[in-house]
Order: sequence, then structure tokens, then C-alpha cells
Amino acid sequence: MRGLLALTVFGGGIAHATLAPALRIADVAPDIPLIVVVLLALRRGSEFGCIGGFAAGLLQDAAGGGLIGVQALTKALVGFGIGTLGARLRVTQPLVQVPGLVFLSVAEGLVRFALLKLFHFPAPFVELMSYVVLPQALYNGFLGAALVLALAWTEARQRDVS
Repeated sequence: MRGLLALTVFGGGIAHATLAPALRIADVAPDIPLIVVVLLALRRGSEFGCIGGFAAGLLQDAAGGGLIGVQALTKALVGFGIGTLGARLRVTQPLVQVPGLVFLSVAEGLVRFALLKLFHFPAPFVELMSYVVLPQALYNGFLGAALVLALAWTEARQRDVS
């Protein structure tokens, strides 16, 4: 279980460092570690999501420069929250997971903005939402939809083979 967590977190971090710049569209890059954390928490639960979110966010903080711990805290909260919600509700359908990913991307951006405001971050709220958080949330939704459908297809193929 620990090996899977480490492989997933480091894989998401490496994908973010290498693929996100290549996937950038008009200065909007997907938050690949957040997508990995949400899908991981939905499949493995709140503890796994919280630990994975913290580790992925810490790697993202260290690689990106800036305040260490902001991404780690927000991704840990998202992983814990969606893992808890996923255990209580039936969120196995892609039509639930993708809008949830978009909503959580916006929520994570809002929490990150609030944390940065504590340190007197100079960006105005409306500009940050309209040019950074909302476009990234939509992009995360499109990329997350592709990943969720690919996972569903893979699981269906494995069931057919068995």
C-alpha cells in the first residue's frame, strides 16, 4: 500500500513537472497532482487521500518555489475531504467524479488564495479567479474526464478478461 502511494504521488509530481508545461494552453496548465489526489482519494479513502495530497503538494511546493506548505495543506484537505465524502456517498460514476473534480479545483484555489492572503499576496481576487483558478478548474475537468474514462475502460476490460 505504501509503495502504491509513493508511486502514485511521485508519478503525479513527475507528470506535473514534465507534462504540464507541454499541456499548457494559453498560460493555463492542468494541476496534475490535484487530479491524481482526487482520483486516489475516491478509490482508496480519506487517509490515503490526505497523505497522498500532502506529499504531492509538498513536492509541488518544493519544485515550484514560493511558500512551502501551501499546496501541501490544500491538497491534503482536498484529499481528506473527497476521501471522506467518497466513503459516505456513491461517487464511482464518471458523471459524479468529473464535476466533483472541477468543484474541488475551485475550492482548492480559494483555500490557496486565502492562505496566500495571510502572507499579503498582492493579486486581486477577481483577476485570480477569472484568469487562473476557473480556467485551471475547467482544464482539470477535461483532463480528469479523460483519465476517469480511461480507468473505467481499463477496469471493464479487466472484468471481461477474467
